[in-house]
Amino acid sequence: MADPNRARGGERSGDTTAPPVLPSALAAAAMLVAMWPYTAVIQPGAWSLVVVTMIIVVGLGGVLGRAFLRHRRAATREALTLGIQTAVVICASTALFGRDTGMFGLVPTPTTVRLIGVHLSQSAEEIANGVAPISATESIAALLGISFGVVAVLVDQLLAHRLVVLAVALTTVVGAMPMVVSFGGTNMVWFLLQAIVILVLLRFAARRDDRSPRAASALVAAGVGVVAVAVSLAVVPGLPVSATLPGSGAPLTVSADLRLGDDLRRPEGVEVMTLVTSAAAPPYLRLATLSRFDGEVWRPDRGSQQPLRDGFGPPDWDAAVKTSEHEVSIRVLGVSSERLPVPYAAEAIAGLSGRWRAMPLNRTVLTSTADANGADYTVTVTSVSPTLEQIRATTASGPVDRPEPADDLPPIITETAREVTADATNDYDRLIALQSWFRQEFTYSLEAPVQEGFDGTGADAVATFLEERTGYCIHFAGAFALMVQSLDMPVRIVVGYLPGTATDEKRGDDTVYSISSDQLHSWPEVYFDGIGWVPFEPTATLGVPTEFASASAGGGTSGDPEAPTPTTAPTDGPSAGPTSSTDPRFEEDAGGGTALRTLDPTPVMLFTLGVLLVALLPGLFRELRRLVRRRRAAAGDALAAWRELTDSMTDLGVPADPSHTARMRGAALARERGVREEPLRVLVAAVERAGYAADGGRADAVPRGDRADVRRPLDAVLADLRAASPASARLRAALLPASLVRAPITDRARTTV
Repeated sequence: MADPNRARGGERSGDTTAPPVLPSALAAAAMLVAMWPYTAVIQPGAWSLVVVTMIIVVGLGGVLGRAFLRHRRAATREALTLGIQTAVVICASTALFGRDTGMFGLVPTPTTVRLIGVHLSQSAEEIANGVAPISATESIAALLGISFGVVAVLVDQLLAHRLVVLAVALTTVVGAMPMVVSFGGTNMVWFLLQAIVILVLLRFAARRDDRSPRAASALVAAGVGVVAVAVSLAVVPGLPVSATLPGSGAPLTVSADLRLGDDLRRPEGVEVMTLVTSAAAPPYLRLATLSRFDGEVWRPDRGSQQPLRDGFGPPDWDAAVKTSEHEVSIRVLGVSSERLPVPYAAEAIAGLSGRWRAMPLNRTVLTSTADANGADYTVTVTSVSPTLEQIRATTASGPVDRPEPADDLPPIITETAREVTADATNDYDRLIALQSWFRQEFTYSLEAPVQEGFDGTGADAVATFLEERTGYCIHFAGAFALMVQSLDMPVRIVVGYLPGTATDEKRGDDTVYSISSDQLHSWPEVYFDGIGWVPFEPTATLGVPTEFASASAGGGTSGDPEAPTPTTAPTDGPSAGPTSSTDPRFEEDAGGGTALRTLDPTPVMLFTLGVLLVALLPGLFRELRRLVRRRRAAAGDALAAWRELTDSMTDLGVPADPSHTARMRGAALARERGVREEPLRVLVAAVERAGYAADGGRADAVPRGDRADVRRPLDAVLADLRAASPASARLRAALLPASLVRAPITDRARTTV
C-alpha cells in the first residue's frame, strides 16, 4: 500500500495542537472587532482603553499558559490555562476598579467585591435610564471591562478546543448587541470586519496541522486585524471611533442628558415626526424630565413605572383649576429612542403595544424592549389653565420628595437670581421676571458656546453663560433651573421637541405639523401647589413665553409653552418640514389625499442585507474553495479533485471509512449512492497514479501535454452524489458546509499496490 503523505517526505498528519499564540491572537482580534459597535452607543472615554487592556491581558495569559504548559496533556493544559486567564481577569479588574482596596493592588478583598458590585449596579441603572450615546462613566467602564474579559476567556477557550462555530456565534452576538438593544442602524464597518474574522476563524478550523507553513497565514491575518482595529481606534487622525459608512447610520438618537448641541448643529434638519391635534395650536412634545443635578449634568428622573393601560396616576392639579381635554396624533418617522414623544399632561395613549410603560412621576412613556421609531399613536391630553390670580396665590413649594438643591454654586448664579427677582412679591412673578430677563438680555447661538468653551449645563458652564449672555436652549434651561433652585423652588428640565411647522396637508379638518430634527429643545418646569408642573420658556427667540391671564380676561394662558404658535424656529436657525403635497415623503392614499410615510426602510434593508451576508459567508467561502480545486483538477491535479470529493461527502453527511482506499471508496459510492462507475473509474485511476508518483502527485511536475483533465469526472461524481442526497442535506451543505469547521475525512487518498 502506498500513502501519498509518506511519499511527500513523512509530512505530519493528525496533529491538532495549535501553536500557543494562535488561539489567543485570533480570540483577541475577534473581541476587538466585537467591541467596535459599542463606540456608537457609548460616548468616548476611558472605557475603550479598559476593554482593550482586558482583551490583551487575557490573550497574554492564554499565550503564556500554553507556552509553559505545552508538555502536559491537552486537557490538563487547557484547564490550567483557563485558571490562569480567570485569575488574570480578576486581578486586572481589581487593579482597574478597586486598586486601593485590594491586596498589593491586585488581589481582591471583600471590600473590592462590594465596590465592584456597586459599579455594576450603578451601570445597570445608567443604561436603564440613559439614551444612546450614554455617558462614559467609571461604572460603564467597569461593566464593559469585566464583561469583555469574561467573554474573551470563553472565546479563547472555544478556539483552543476547535469549537469555532460557537466562537463565531458568541462574538457575533456580542458585536450585534448594541444595535439590537438601541434599535440602531447597520454598522457596516463592523459587518465588514466581522466577515473577515469569520473567514479567518474558519480557515483556522479547517487546518489539520497548524504548524504547517500555510497555517502562518491565519496568524498573519489575525495580526493584521488586530493592528487595523487598534490603529483605527487610537491613531488615525480624524477618524471617529463610531464610524459607519455613509448612508448606513441609525435613525437620529436623542440623549436624555442635555447633550443636544451636536444634534442641533447638524448640517440640515430632517423630518422626524408629524403631529395632528384637535387643539387650537400644537403642543411641545416631551421625552424625558431631569431634576437630579450632580454639579456637572442633569440626570433623568427615576420613578416607578406601570403598564400603559393603567394610565398616569392621579392629577397634579386641583378641581378648581380650569382644564380642557383634546387629542394629539403623532407619527414618529426618523428618531430612535426608548422614550416616546408625548405632550403634557398625557392621560391615555392608544395605538401602542403593551411593551411601553408609563412613569406617573413625570407623565412620560418609556420602554426597554421597543423603539419609538415608526410608532403611530394618539394621546389624550389634559391642558391645565389656571387664572393669573390662582397661580399668584399659590407657592412653588413642590413635591415632598423633590431632589436637594445643588451645593456650592458659583456666586454669579445665586446673586443674579436674587437681583433679577428683587422686585417680585410672589413665586410666579419671580419666575416671569427671570423668563423675561433671559429673553430680553440674551441672544440665541449654536456656535458661541463651542467657541467660548462652555458647552453644557454644569455649574461652571452656566456661570460662563450668564457672563457671555449667548447660547442655545440647554444653556437657557440649565441657567434658569439653577437660578430657580437657588430661590428654593422645585424645578426640572424637560428634553423634547418644539411643536413644528404647519404644512398644507390636512387630516380631516386638522392641520398636519411637521417636526424637524433641528427642533430638538429643552425647557424648564416649576411645580406649583394645586396646579402641578408649569412650563416656562426662557430661550430667546424660541417658542412663546408663559403668561397667564386674569380671571376678568377669561383666565387660562396667553402663549403657554405647551401650546405655542406654529412658528417656533429661531430667527437664525433653519426652518423644517414639508410644505407641499408634492414632497417625496408623502404618498397618495386611497381617497385621493395624502398620507405620511411612517418609516424609511433603508436602515432595515441594510441591516437585513448585512445579516444575510454574514449568514452566507460559510457557503461563499466553501464555493470559492470548490472553484479553486476544480480549476486545479482541470490542470490535472488528481489530489485536489479527491480532496473536493471527500469534503463534499462531509458536507452532505455521507459516511466514509477513513481506512478505505480510493478504490474501496469509489466502489462504496457506486454501490450505496448510485454514482456512475465510469467517472468514478477515471477519477480513482488518476488518484492512484498520483499516489505512486515520486513527486507526490503535483500536477506541475507532469508535462502539460501529458496532464489528464479530471474536472469532468469530478463534476459527474459530485452531481450524482448530490442527486442521491435529500434536499435538507443539500441545503445544509450549501449554507453550513461541515468541511469548513472540522478536518476532512482524509487529506490524501491512500492507494493500494
